[in-house]
Amino acid sequence: MAKSKHPSRGSGGGKTKPVPPKPADEDDSFIVFSNSKTRTKAEIAIDNADKAKDARVGPQVPQAALEDATPKKPTNKQVVAGQSWTGKLPTALLSEHCQKQRWEKPEYSMRKDAEGYSSMVTLKCINPKTKEVTNIPPFKLPPSHKGLAVQPTAVEARNFAATYALFRVCSMRNLQLMLPPNHRGLWKGEFEELKKEDAKEGKAWMYAADPFATLREREEAKIAMAKKRAEKEKLAAKQATRPGGLLASTGLQGASDGQHRAGNPMRGWEKVPKIDLGKRIRTQMESLIRKNAVWNPHAVQITNERKLQIVKEFSSLGFRKSHVEEAVAECKDREETLEWLLIHVPEDDLPPWSLPEGYTAGISMASGNLKKESIVKRLAAAGYASELCEKALDANDGDEGRAAEQLQRLLVNGDEGDQVEMAELSLEESLTDQWAEEQATLESIYGDRFHALSPDVCQVSIDVANARQAFTLQVRKPTLRPYPQSMPVISILSEPLLPAYIRLSIIQKAAKHANVELLGFQHIFNLIDWLEANIVNIIEHPGILRDVSAGASVIGEVSQKTDSGPRQKRRQLPRAIDWRPASSQSMAILKEWEARQKTAAQQKMLSVRQNLPAWALKDEIIDVVLSHQVTIISGETGSGKSTQAVQFILDDLIRKQLGGAVNIICTQPRRISALGLADRVSDERCGIVGKEVGYAIRGESKQSPGVTKITFLTTGVLLRRLQTSGGSSDDVVASLADVSHVIVDEVHERSLDTDFLLVLLRDVLKKRKDLKVILMSATLDADVFVKYFTGKTKVGQVKIEGRTFPIDDYYLDDIVRKTKFQPRSNGYRDDRVERMDEDDPEIKGLDLSTAKVIQAIGGGISYDLISQTVKRLDYELGDKEGGILIFLPGTMEINKTLDALRNVPNLHALPLHASLLPAEQRKVFPRAPYGKRKVIAATNVAETSITIEDIVAVIDTGRVKETSFDTAKNMVKLEEAWASRAACKQRRGRAGRVRAGKCYKLYTRHAEMTKMAERPEPEIRRVPLEQLCLSVKAMGILDVETFLASALTPPDVSAVKGAIRLLGRMGALDGNELTALGRHLSMVPADLRCGKLLVYGALFGCLDSCLTIAAVLSIRSPFVSPQGKRDESKAARATFAQSQGDLIGDLRAYEEWVHIRTTSGGRDLRAWCDENYLSTHTLWDISSNRAQFLSSLRESGVVPSSALPMTYNSYNGNIALLCALIAAAFNPQIARIGFPDQKFAASVSGAVAVDPEAKTIKYFSEDNGRVFVHPSSTLFDAKGFSGGAVYVAYFNKMATSKVFIRDLTPFNAFTLLLFSSSIELDTMGRGLIVDGWLRLRGWARIGVLVSRLKGLLDDVLAKMIDEPGNLGAGEEVVGLVRRLVELDGMDR
Repeated sequence: MAKSKHPSRGSGGGKTKPVPPKPADEDDSFIVFSNSKTRTKAEIAIDNADKAKDARVGPQVPQAALEDATPKKPTNKQVVAGQSWTGKLPTALLSEHCQKQRWEKPEYSMRKDAEGYSSMVTLKCINPKTKEVTNIPPFKLPPSHKGLAVQPTAVEARNFAATYALFRVCSMRNLQLMLPPNHRGLWKGEFEELKKEDAKEGKAWMYAADPFATLREREEAKIAMAKKRAEKEKLAAKQATRPGGLLASTGLQGASDGQHRAGNPMRGWEKVPKIDLGKRIRTQMESLIRKNAVWNPHAVQITNERKLQIVKEFSSLGFRKSHVEEAVAECKDREETLEWLLIHVPEDDLPPWSLPEGYTAGISMASGNLKKESIVKRLAAAGYASELCEKALDANDGDEGRAAEQLQRLLVNGDEGDQVEMAELSLEESLTDQWAEEQATLESIYGDRFHALSPDVCQVSIDVANARQAFTLQVRKPTLRPYPQSMPVISILSEPLLPAYIRLSIIQKAAKHANVELLGFQHIFNLIDWLEANIVNIIEHPGILRDVSAGASVIGEVSQKTDSGPRQKRRQLPRAIDWRPASSQSMAILKEWEARQKTAAQQKMLSVRQNLPAWALKDEIIDVVLSHQVTIISGETGSGKSTQAVQFILDDLIRKQLGGAVNIICTQPRRISALGLADRVSDERCGIVGKEVGYAIRGESKQSPGVTKITFLTTGVLLRRLQTSGGSSDDVVASLADVSHVIVDEVHERSLDTDFLLVLLRDVLKKRKDLKVILMSATLDADVFVKYFTGKTKVGQVKIEGRTFPIDDYYLDDIVRKTKFQPRSNGYRDDRVERMDEDDPEIKGLDLSTAKVIQAIGGGISYDLISQTVKRLDYELGDKEGGILIFLPGTMEINKTLDALRNVPNLHALPLHASLLPAEQRKVFPRAPYGKRKVIAATNVAETSITIEDIVAVIDTGRVKETSFDTAKNMVKLEEAWASRAACKQRRGRAGRVRAGKCYKLYTRHAEMTKMAERPEPEIRRVPLEQLCLSVKAMGILDVETFLASALTPPDVSAVKGAIRLLGRMGALDGNELTALGRHLSMVPADLRCGKLLVYGALFGCLDSCLTIAAVLSIRSPFVSPQGKRDESKAARATFAQSQGDLIGDLRAYEEWVHIRTTSGGRDLRAWCDENYLSTHTLWDISSNRAQFLSSLRESGVVPSSALPMTYNSYNGNIALLCALIAAAFNPQIARIGFPDQKFAASVSGAVAVDPEAKTIKYFSEDNGRVFVHPSSTLFDAKGFSGGAVYVAYFNKMATSKVFIRDLTPFNAFTLLLFSSSIELDTMGRGLIVDGWLRLRGWARIGVLVSRLKGLLDDVLAKMIDEPGNLGAGEEVVGLVRRLVELDGMDR
């Protein structure tokens, strides 16, 4: 049913009124629409008039007829969008958007001109809280697009304006789909192009979704810009008076800024840490330096041309030219000249940039003793240093007169003179009245120019012609001797004030004149007359600062001396070999050897030795060694070269009655190799270790002088012997004077120490023609060594065929089939196999199931597969004896393997790696207990040198941990990598020593041929070279780069230069010379950082704690992080650390473990370790390492060899000192802490500073910029640091997704200053630049004082070399440094 039509508007609901016909000539193209819902009276009146007019024109027509005959007026929608549009108009869309955004209803402004209508939209927003109205300026098209807005009707213009407004706030949305057709094109057409143009011009903000927020941001930015501009103007106004102002205005360059940058000279300095010195500690520093500092100790002369450059530069910085000329005559270079000036020039004559911020002349005392302060001010008015005045006043019990007299004697005579008691003088009574008589005479002569301040003090104004100042002479009656037999105390007052050193120069010259010409008579009048005649000349030519240095500053002068520096303590060099045969010792050795050969035990051992392949070449080996200075013996594993060659040589010389002369040393790359070979060879010779055959490893030695003929030692021990021989190439040669043969075993490994030793031996052979060098290699690639020595000496070669039984090889696919290994259920998915590339060479040709397993294993180590393989081998061996050797890359993998093998019954599983104690390492040699199978999980230490007799099977993962060094980033990485094919061949050979064996290779044939290198890269090319370069320097070799270029494989030049540079940063080198610290480090067999920590620990009285920390760094943290318990482990470590750093936490945990170990039982100790996530095994390793380090310190002379005095451990509990020493040892591994702006919270007592959140604290290193604290560190969540720490020292830096730093220790600014490598003085007065990148705000003189103190500390270290434990006067230096780092430069 059709609905009835609604009545028309305004009809009142009754019948429809007839509509009059429209005149034919009426124009209806102009239609006006209104937003108003009600019609105004004016509109009704116009309609009524129109109706009346229509009525006059013609008769009314019936309404129905008119409706059919007259076309309807188009609606707004039809006018804007066309007849077919059913959607919403832009005005409606805009209104809805404003309503959703809680904005006010949009307002339209309309404009009509000859071209048509145009409109613009204005948006408003009312703040619901403040009721503040915010207006957005109308959205106006640019003039270039103005024509788009012109529309024929007002309604069209209004909708166009709404479309443009929608685009301005919704351009990021696809609203064009909701617009009428004729508006859609605008959205993606003209409007989009306009937006791109605006974005190019930096006006993208015009199209923000929230224009009100954008308006607020822009207004805030304008306010901030205006504020910044005002601050800049204020800064420019103050620039002349602030640090660097003078230089900034003249464009002079700062110390390390390069070209002066326009703008704020303090940019980059506002937020850097500030340093200051407490008054008392500063006085103590200055007094100490006065007594001990030496300028230019080597009497270096600066060239005249360079002197002129320095004088010109420093004069332009504000120093007096005469001062600079004096300084360059005293000092060795530019830097020392600047230090000399800052020390010796009185503060009131220093350039403004060198003074602290807010500096005012005078003295500020915190004592509160106003009387004393006023006396000191009066004494200092003469020009004396305030500190000297205070010191003199205290020395004279507060007597101002006696203090003034002492200061004058110090200035004139250079010392304080003898205190003479008045009672000891026998002078005429009349002398005591002459002072009063002259006072009366002076008053009558000078009248108003004379003023008597007291009976003992008067002032006379001096009349000086052509003087810029007004001068007054103040005279004080002497106290120790009567006037005029003694010079009165005088001082010169001037207005304006003269610099202090000029006032002192006037006093000094006047006093010397009086002492020579005037004593014995009343002479004040004559003195005034002399001053009036000479004072102007003295001002113009005051003389050198040294003449008045005793009074101008507490920094005095120590007479120059030439000192070559402390020399390295020379060890007693051995006697040369006496090669004459048939000595009594040689005959005794021969007799004992012949008797031993007849014993049954020796005959039995000989029969065993004769089965070795090397025995067949016995005579050839002896002949080649005898006829060549260098012999290379190559032999496969099992040939007997390591055990037999040394015995062949020794037995031959014994038979030739030269047993007393022979002394064979055989180097090994590892401790376990040296120990194992010493045991084996001594057994073969039916002796005991320590007699005919001995060994020497770090921290342990078994030798008998004159008796031991074969010594197995690590390569490092031999290098240490050469290094500590005396410090020259001749000393290196002499240190081997008693050695007849040097055998270098395992040269094919190309370790760093081995390559270094070969360079040294090649040089020694030039001077020791009787010395024999034998190189032994387990591979048959001796050509490289032959080429290295050929041309320098004769080189012989012997090749020994290996004696191994047949070995069956099984690769990864074979092992998977034999063990029927299947990974755990979540190890792989079947759909991965569907995507598997059949042409992948790793799995090409394999059956699908095997390929699936290999793909699941990937490139990692499967411990389940290792466990299954061990089970399979144990099953195949059955009741046969024989052990299994598993090669793994590192200790972590060894531990995981041993854990996986716990479920396999009847196994005797043992670890083997270099970190184990010798006693633990030896456990791998005996056979397994009855009924058990020995399984050894080892690193590559088991590849060569040692022989485990009962090994019949090898499981090889094909992996190794190798150190790589990035010279550009200065980063060391210990990464797992593929072993070389040569190394894997050595591993395989271990399975065929006693019978036919098996080698299970946990890698594919393709990986062996394509991913494994033929041989490993020499270690000298992939590790840091600091220790090597230091050792070369310690041997007296100046040109390290040239020396190392002669190595078998020369290291990268950039690596050598970087190492030398780092040694300088660490304080081990000063230019091209070793410092005292460097000499210590060269003798301590430890990582340089650990060695530095140990030396400083001995020096500063906290040796025990430093031993523990060094041991932790050498091994690992005792804390363990079990899977799923990492947060608990970290919390336990943090409990010990107490926000003082990771290493302090490790130290406290170890100390607590030692305490519990000595007071409780083993069960309580284990429970405590478990509760605190501590590894008992690691703690024992740390304890052992501590003992080794202490032994090394004794051997190198750092500490006495006897019982340690208590002074070495007096400060073990001083955590601030320990943090400072750790930072000193790690330098330059330092990161700057970037704190956010301080925030405050309201409290009942006012605003309280709030600790920042950990994530807002940033860290920055020199090489990498921003770095990140590793999540395992106890400082990861740190919100603040104790002791005013503004830096952290780190031991390790590793790059993964970010650059992380680990093993952190926070420390303060004075620690950085005292233990840095260089301190630059910023000549714009902004502060100090440490190590070329770290900035500190502070007084330049602080940097100079610290620099001088560092020199004194190096002298103390040098004294430790010659007299360990006897610091003497050095204790004062050490104590002062201790206080500075503990209190961060303050007095308390």
